[in-house]
Amino acid sequence: MERFFAHLMRTRRLARDYERRTTSAEAMVYWSMILLMTRRLARPHPARG
Repeated sequence: MERFFAHLMRTRRLARDYERRTTSAEAMVYWSMILLMTRRLARPHPARG
């Protein structure tokens, strides 16, 4: 769980409570997780063999 919160806090907008609505805060969490997933997917994999 700590790693999850660390990834969220990397997104500077989520480090403070700037959002007035919960829907926009939820959208920012989704955006942060999409960034994390795309970085992991785009990372070059080591050659096997």
